[in-house]
Amino acid sequence: MNQKSVKERRRDPRFFGSIPLKISGEDFDLVTETKNLSKSGAYCRVNQYIEPMTKLRIQFLLPFKRKDRTVNKKISCGAVIVRTESEPANGAYNVAIFFNDIQARDAATLTDYVSNMLASEAEANRKDKLGDN
Repeated sequence: MNQKSVKERRRDPRFFGSIPLKISGEDFDLVTETKNLSKSGAYCRVNQYIEPMTKLRIQFLLPFKRKDRTVNKKISCGAVIVRTESEPANGAYNVAIFFNDIQARDAATLTDYVSNMLASEAEANRKDKLGDN
């Protein structure tokens, strides 16, 4: 079943893409990248098990295109692991992270980023369809 055919139950739109992410817990620091990202959370792969409900600090940079250059906006927030799924084939874990302590301006920046990326994808898809006619 493809992603588009599944009814989305999440409140916030998600961008399926890769953003480098630093995850810090009480006794660990990990660097990974997102599989998807929204205003309220992220989904990513990590190389160690993290217990659900573990409190985290998250940091990442969102690249915004401004005229002829890219500007990075730093986001730092508190978060919690809401789901951990094992990937036995490669010894990794997929984790769902909920941003539970994020400044309003950072949430707005995330919303802008996700909206911009989804609009860019929609435009690229539209151009692909027009090119196929």
